[in-house]
Amino acid sequence: MSSTIQRCLAIGTDHPATMAVPELDRATHMELFKQMVFCRVLDGKLLGLQRQGRIGFHGPGAGQEAAGIGSGFALQSDDWVYPALREGTVLLMRGFPLEKYIAQMIGNGADVQKGRQMPVHFSSLEHRYVSLSSVIGTQLPQAVGTAMAAKLRGQKIACVGYMGDGASSSSDFHSAMTMAGKQKPPVVIFCQNNGWAISVPFSAQTKSDGIAVKAKSYGVDGVRVDGNDVLAVYQVTKQALEKARAGDGPTLIEAVTYRRGGHSSSDDPDRYRDKSQTAPWLLVDPLDRQRDFLQATFGLTAEEEKDMETSAKSQIDRAVKLAEAADPPEPKTAFEDVYAVMPEELERQMKARLRDSTAGIAEGEFPL
Repeated sequence: MSSTIQRCLAIGTDHPATMAVPELDRATHMELFKQMVFCRVLDGKLLGLQRQGRIGFHGPGAGQEAAGIGSGFALQSDDWVYPALREGTVLLMRGFPLEKYIAQMIGNGADVQKGRQMPVHFSSLEHRYVSLSSVIGTQLPQAVGTAMAAKLRGQKIACVGYMGDGASSSSDFHSAMTMAGKQKPPVVIFCQNNGWAISVPFSAQTKSDGIAVKAKSYGVDGVRVDGNDVLAVYQVTKQALEKARAGDGPTLIEAVTYRRGGHSSSDDPDRYRDKSQTAPWLLVDPLDRQRDFLQATFGLTAEEEKDMETSAKSQIDRAVKLAEAADPPEPKTAFEDVYAVMPEELERQMKARLRDSTAGIAEGEFPL
């Protein structure tokens, strides 16, 4: 790889601009690649668990590691994250325990959300990572609203709202961009344009030249970046976040990448997508590109990469074992967290349920 990295296209031009490689030491470059390797291994493991019936759902992210890891690496610990479907590893990068991450996929007693959310809907107040809701685009006004609150409070933080290309056709995208343009809060809207909104190709969704160009009509800065280049994504996101924290307004980032697998574990892309469409993207695999750079610039060895893979597999297998050993959520959790002070009627129902759970109640029966 050359000493420059291909990054964003200046909107309306045909030729990509270049940017100097971020000034990071070898250890940091290696950590970025290690996170990408971990992401790829974890993705394969979770898809395998779903196919075995050990979890119910997974949103594969193979081929999009650079977009998630690069953007997540640019965040500060006090920034807020509003994810879409494929940003779970951003939460892990922020220190969320892997065994609790797996427990959320299972929905058992070790899940911090007490089994109330479907898989992939991770959330952690401690790590400022707010669960997606599955409804497309709803996280975007939430991210803008949180950023507006931070601005009013004088907090020097930023918020990032992730989205897929399909969310750009949602009313929530319009609402979020309108408010971002008007209020200028410290927010970054980060779009992983992976070419497909489930079965709808990007070409069938909009006539605009990409998504970043849409920012101009809202009075927001837009930048288009090579989403398969982790260094380019990191640099562009870092600049946008610093700009936001400095009070200089929001940015819409479009990371152009590709969804190599299905939209989810419930999806079969072969029904609507010819494999020949995917083949060219395999030649620009984000892990291959970063590996080539590290080998040429920092002397990455095959042994070092093998150690990363072995370590990832070991950590993940251990976390799966711990998570699967947990009991189901306790019956009382069905009644908790509804009211600040539990009403007498709900408390009575909870006590009746707990009493009858030891004696056993007929299936489908519920004490009222």
